[in-house]
Amino acid sequence: MPSRKDMSHGAVAVPRSPTFAPNSNLPGSLRFPLLVILSLTLSASLYTLAADFSVGELAGISRTLNEWWEAVGLMGWRSIELGVGWWGGYDGVDLASLTLLSHLPPLYLAMTFYSIRPTTVITSLAIDILSTYIPFRLLRPLSPTHNTEAPKAAVSNRAIINDLPVRTYTTLLAAGVYSVVVYGSYYSWLPVYLVTHFDGMRDISAAHSAALPYLLASFVPVGYAAREFLFTPSTGAQSNRGDAVSSAFNPESATLGETVKHNLWDYPKRTQVIIGRTATLVAVTGFNTWIQTYASIEGSEIYGAAGWAGVWAAAAATTGVALWWVGDV
Repeated sequence: MPSRKDMSHGAVAVPRSPTFAPNSNLPGSLRFPLLVILSLTLSASLYTLAADFSVGELAGISRTLNEWWEAVGLMGWRSIELGVGWWGGYDGVDLASLTLLSHLPPLYLAMTFYSIRPTTVITSLAIDILSTYIPFRLLRPLSPTHNTEAPKAAVSNRAIINDLPVRTYTTLLAAGVYSVVVYGSYYSWLPVYLVTHFDGMRDISAAHSAALPYLLASFVPVGYAAREFLFTPSTGAQSNRGDAVSSAFNPESATLGETVKHNLWDYPKRTQVIIGRTATLVAVTGFNTWIQTYASIEGSEIYGAAGWAGVWAAAAATTGVALWWVGDV
């Protein structure tokens, strides 16, 4: 397996990634509204097609939205999710990965404790991912870190990113972190918490019979998505002026302000990227899990939804730390 020292930090000044032309000739001001329209339309169409044979099963446990503002609020949150990806500079792979990681928890709750079929959960999750990836792919090209045809100078550590053992180990590591966090919650506080704050929960036995190897195997797609969202972009990030400033920092001559800034944010570009993306993952996963669980599952209390969201937000944060540590070796 190639060494990071052999491939990454030979020089501070590295060429910036080339600017890729957008996929669309539309004015920039129109692309994001079009993205939202395409995503919501595609999502509604696919859910309508799948309602009769699969995802209609979710209606049996769903909370009824009686007020217009409730439906508008959910659509508004979906637009915010798309905005996070669009204005955050993510590509289709990034946002598809973020969608899987943030939309899985409410569906996993429905499958595990409300006897919803796995095929229903997979179909619903696939619709959410496709209605995100396809519009993004039409309106924005893949970033260099996800584009195997990008020039070598556009991506740092290309050999590490594409190395099969590294890809496998980081995927399993991320899956393992999620598994351990969920498993630990099952065997400590979570079962009592769920029974207390979810009225009408059908079956709690899955929390007591969970096996760590089974969780690890089932979370491999989660690990893959976490690697694509966190490890790949941060490992492939180009060095910038901040790396040179950090390398040249002299604590003996620096002012108090320079010392504070250096200690708080003068990290290498790779560290800055993984910190920013981990914070985004924790925030989007936590809020989406909370709002979707509370708004969508009949009998869920606001505190119950928050507790369930906290499990997955903690898993996301721990995964970010673990992948940062691996990348720093």
